[in-house]
Formats: sequence, structure tokens, C-alpha cells
Amino acid sequence: METSFGLSQLGQLSMNAKDLDRATAFYRDVLGVRFLFGVPKMSFFDLAGIRLMLALPEGAEHDHPGSVLYFRVNDLDRAHATLVDRGVAFEGPPHLIADMGDHELWMAFFRDSEANLLALMSERPKA
Repeated sequence: METSFGLSQLGQLSMNAKDLDRATAFYRDVLGVRFLFGVPKMSFFDLAGIRLMLALPEGAEHDHPGSVLYFRVNDLDRAHATLVDRGVAFEGPPHLIADMGDHELWMAFFRDSEANLLALMSERPKA
């Protein structure tokens, strides 16, 4: 058995969509994620080298909310305000998640057009 093998890099994530056109518009136009291409039942985006696929569920066993996507941002307050201006309803204001010693981890949670939970995250240096 090969013992040095280990998975270490994601190539693609998939999020379910009930309405693919609506979901594509949300990720492309509201969140500003770079659209790559679309095919019937799927749209693809670039998340800094990781491909995000929005797809219509293939069957009942696949028809469920996706994993939480955490979008790293440098300026959480600015990103939050920009998305609020674009009509995104957050579940609460940006808030401290953890004191990491030399920095703090802050997040703000919201839902996409398909009710999947998403988050903005920022690692803020301590003053």
C-alpha cells in the first residue's frame, strides 16, 4: 500500500440550484464571482483556481443544501456593505468568531438565491 499518498487540493465544488438562471445571476452579478461557462443544467465559476459548479440536482438523493462556502475577504466591513447594497440579506452583522492570538477571525453569514448558507470571512490583525 502506498503510504505517501494524500489528497491536498480541491479542484471543484458543487452547489445545488433549484433555478439555475437565478443562481447563475446571483453568483455572477451579485457576488461578482468570475463566470467561466455554462452547459445545460450547470454553470461554472472561478474561485481563485477552484472551480465552482452550480447544478440542478440529478435526483432526490442529491437534492439538498450544499456545504458552506466561506469567501475570504480582506475588508469584511466593506464586502458586507457592498453585498447589502446589492440586496443580500445577512443573518446578522459581521462578528468575532475567535481570537487567534496574533489576529482575530471574523465572519458574516448569508444565503444565496437557492437558500444555501454562505459566509464572508476575514482574518484581522490585532491592533
